[in-house]
Amino acid sequence: MAKNKLKVALVCDWLLGTGGAERVVYELHRMFPDAPIYTSQYDDNPKVWYGYNWFDDADIRTSKLQKLPKALKKFLPVLRAITFRETDLSEYDLVISSSGAEAKAVHTGPNTLHINYCHSPTHYYWQRHDEYMKHPGFPKGTNWLARIGLKLLVAPLRVWDRHAAKQPDIMVANSTHTQEMIKKYYRRDSVVIFPPVDTSRFKIKGTPPTRHGFVVAGRQTPYKRIDLAIKACNELKVPLVVIGNGPEHKKLEKIAERNITFLTMVSDEDIVSHFQSSLALIFPTNTEDFGVTPIEAMAAGTPVIAYKKGGPIDYIKPKTGLLFDRLTPKSLEKAIESFNPNKYDPIKIAEFADNFSADKFKRSMEKLINESLDGFSA
Repeated sequence: MAKNKLKVALVCDWLLGTGGAERVVYELHRMFPDAPIYTSQYDDNPKVWYGYNWFDDADIRTSKLQKLPKALKKFLPVLRAITFRETDLSEYDLVISSSGAEAKAVHTGPNTLHINYCHSPTHYYWQRHDEYMKHPGFPKGTNWLARIGLKLLVAPLRVWDRHAAKQPDIMVANSTHTQEMIKKYYRRDSVVIFPPVDTSRFKIKGTPPTRHGFVVAGRQTPYKRIDLAIKACNELKVPLVVIGNGPEHKKLEKIAERNITFLTMVSDEDIVSHFQSSLALIFPTNTEDFGVTPIEAMAAGTPVIAYKKGGPIDYIKPKTGLLFDRLTPKSLEKAIESFNPNKYDPIKIAEFADNFSADKFKRSMEKLINESLDGFSA
């Protein structure tokens, strides 16, 4: 195939905010600006995109699900499965799906190369099914319905999801952890290409700030285990800044002592400042298949204290931070007590973070696409 004449399409589960999955689609869109983006639902409200919509200039083609309220996203996996399976992209030479759910199921023809960038085998069917059963995260008063649906539908949907995972010609994992999960649940091999992180935004310019205290950031849900960071810092009487909001916010405020500061409304500039001026970012979750926030902190020259599972295994090294072994306050306390900020070089940490930059992602994807097209057309 002549690569400069390829007919390309991009596919993703949904476009409803500025998450890591959306960042991957944005970088793919920059690589292929003329490629249409097929998705189930798209929210063009500027507030969702913090005033700058990454996809204003994109040809976005939504499904019939676009007519449904965006808040119903979690209720729609079966409808998304049907919708994407009926999406015929066989007219394209190259299809790239960015998916942690149903988008990988799109129909392609024998002359189409389909590359799937997999953020994770679908969480609510596989490795986090038990967690979703305990904390579905649906609107208040509807969790009981979600539990019933998950219990009744999980078996047939696992069969469907495993079949959908056979559709792509090539699977790309966003971390070695995801690569292992793809092998375990989908019984497929994959290559690892780390997702793009806007590392340049967090670089220290000018005189380095004075560092003090710790920081934890993210949506305050049960899965993020921000309570561990608060309890450990309470016990050690060390300052902790908690950035973010979410359904657990009031519970977290109740267990916090005077050394804990909550910031629910933080601008892009302020979060950069907090990352640059902290001794370390605490990342206590066990649910991240990759985890963008630790890379952003490292781009600011800040080491990371993370739980020893999932995405952090790929980037928490002796020169970038340390790992703790158990999801308990005591285990995290020991890690914080053993943490020596003088051991870390902010310049070297920031340089290491560049291994996860948008430019590195682009180069890796271009190499994979070119080599795959050569093999596909041989």
